[in-house]
Amino acid sequence: MSKTEQVFDDKIDYVDEKVREDIEEHVTNLEEEDNSPIEEVRVTIDNTDDPTIPYNTFRMWFLGLLWTAIISFVNQFFYLRQTTISIGYSVVALLSLPMGHFMARVLPTRQFSFFGYKFSFNPGPFSIKEHVLIGTMVACNTSTAYAVDIVILQKIWYHSEKPFVAGMFLVLTTQITGFALAGIIRRFLVRPAHMVWPGTLVTASLFRSLHVLEGEEDNGRMPRIKYFMIVAGGMFIYYWLPGLLFPTIGTIAWICWIKPSNQVLATLTGSNGLGIGVIALDWAAASAYVAPLVTPWFAQVNILVGFILVTYIMVPWAYYTDLWGSKNFPIVTSTLYKVDGTVYNKTAVLDSAGLLDEASYLAYGPLRMDSFFALTYGVGFAGLTATLVHVALYNGREIVARWKSARHENEDIHSRLMSVYPEVPDWWYGILFIITIALSMVTCVVWDYMPWWALILALAIALIFVLPVGIVQAVTNQQPGLNIVTEYVIGYLLPGHAIANVTFKTYGYIVNVQALNFVSDLKLGHYMKIPPRTMFMAQVVSSVISCIINLGTATWLVNTRPNVCTPQGYPFTCRSTKTFYSASIIWGAIGPGRVFGSQDGAIYGPVQWGFVVGAVLPLLFWALAKKFPTKTWLKFVHWPVLLAATSNMPPALPYMYTNGLFLGFIFAFLLRRYRYDWWARYNYLTSAALDTGVAVSGLVIFFGIQSWDGAAPIWWGNPSQLTNTDADAMDHCVLGGANAYSQIYQ
Repeated sequence: MSKTEQVFDDKIDYVDEKVREDIEEHVTNLEEEDNSPIEEVRVTIDNTDDPTIPYNTFRMWFLGLLWTAIISFVNQFFYLRQTTISIGYSVVALLSLPMGHFMARVLPTRQFSFFGYKFSFNPGPFSIKEHVLIGTMVACNTSTAYAVDIVILQKIWYHSEKPFVAGMFLVLTTQITGFALAGIIRRFLVRPAHMVWPGTLVTASLFRSLHVLEGEEDNGRMPRIKYFMIVAGGMFIYYWLPGLLFPTIGTIAWICWIKPSNQVLATLTGSNGLGIGVIALDWAAASAYVAPLVTPWFAQVNILVGFILVTYIMVPWAYYTDLWGSKNFPIVTSTLYKVDGTVYNKTAVLDSAGLLDEASYLAYGPLRMDSFFALTYGVGFAGLTATLVHVALYNGREIVARWKSARHENEDIHSRLMSVYPEVPDWWYGILFIITIALSMVTCVVWDYMPWWALILALAIALIFVLPVGIVQAVTNQQPGLNIVTEYVIGYLLPGHAIANVTFKTYGYIVNVQALNFVSDLKLGHYMKIPPRTMFMAQVVSSVISCIINLGTATWLVNTRPNVCTPQGYPFTCRSTKTFYSASIIWGAIGPGRVFGSQDGAIYGPVQWGFVVGAVLPLLFWALAKKFPTKTWLKFVHWPVLLAATSNMPPALPYMYTNGLFLGFIFAFLLRRYRYDWWARYNYLTSAALDTGVAVSGLVIFFGIQSWDGAAPIWWGNPSQLTNTDADAMDHCVLGGANAYSQIYQ
């Protein structure tokens, strides 16, 4: 072959290679256009839609509002009990499915005409879109209205009961204002493909499995619905062990069993201590705060690093160096103490109106908390500023660009499919916002909950943080809370005013939470192709009904149950509301100045440096990532998630994180990498099935046995169910929650 021929052949090969590359790139672009660019979405969400499927039907509204009323009453009723229970999303999804199919069989198919609008009570088979809307109406109301606690503590503890209408306006405005706020941020958090909202993938997987078509191609694999029923049924049976018969296996503190009388060993390895080595065979505990099958692995790595830094490095250092007198208190507790380690009597420092009596406070002495509790406040402060700085650095340009382009861009197949449905007009959100703000102002000023300027400031905090927190949650499935910063701000501005403090917290914190809950539901609707206007109406109507039932139920119980919210009123002891009351004392009546400032013996002032640390750390790592672009791991350091890792402790306990992260390593890392086909088909479905099995089993155990004062036999695996002390000692490591100077469990 001549040199010329060789050069010619080389050019032909080069041209062929370029053609192949162009073809491969074209095919890749086509695949991305026809599906989501996000892997987790591709394997979970269907990339087709049938706009003719019925959704805005009589069946949907009837079942949705029926279950909203049931859930609102039951969850509020059991919220005030010593043992709380909540009927969740998955339970309603299961129970409403046969009801929907039954209505599709028995309702008349005749069409009616109403002012020119034709409709039918039975437009055809019960559809997945109807089912999703029913579940969504219930989902936003599974948690009881936060503001109900304000109404209860005013009547029970502060003896300053307001009219029912005042409480109603307070509950409605704090729950609904967030929906109006969601209208501002939905274009940033719903349409973009990379705003995944991992939690919605579990819900979508559940509904797809419940509505799987007969004869669906399984390629020899187990059908999704069969897999779901097997896993959920297995968990239903298994949960009777940790839930009733053998609760010791819920927290196996096996290292502590070597020598339970050793205080140091118990503190480090007990489930009520640092929980090193504790094995939790209770899915409810292991999945509660990490969501191991849902949270992306990179986020779990950040949680792990933050958890280790605080729980296994900072806290032992602070405790065993006796920082702030830490050894006078248990290593992990939310209880407040006096300097000598005795429990702090909050009523000893308040006057008859519930305000701080400064003379009594000085005479009684300052309050103290364990070092873990204090440090987690500091880390929480850091997490808030880190969220703002991180989002500004990593998402700032995108936010500006999206603000300019508004919603005129289609990011992926799901956005294009949703474009056939009319979007909710901005003026709908605008009117809702004006109405709720006006009612909020009337509520706060007329009934003296807090000054008008405090309301504006609280809503400003919610508005400032809603987009940064939403971006963090949409990507990582973790939501940094604003309860600390809201309590902190108003505590300095209005010290000594407990009701104003909790009201400010509710408007600043819950408005933010409700906005993100609504956006999350919109993202689910985006994935499942639910028309936005129907989703909007279903959410708002169901929330109004839920608020009325929540407050009515709580008011009825408080007015009719003797000794409610006291030990004598068992089982209606209001355990969660008591925590809310304690927070009103710490941040409102006493105020952060006497806890984290320099007033009257306060010693926890250094934790306020968390605000500065949280602002600096994301900036530092962002600069390092720019300077060393080859160090790819720097791009995965997510300081808002890392710093928020311990934000739920207490009341969450360390072993819940270690067990959840271990499961995350198995499912989110190992199975995804080495058993991808299984992970793609069953991972999110497994999470939904396990949650469903636990929820249904918990309901049966409670309503079938515990609500009738029934109990399992007392034995080694079930020491006692009679007292809180025995319940805390369920792991047979009784010194795990004791202070370092005590050899008896406190």
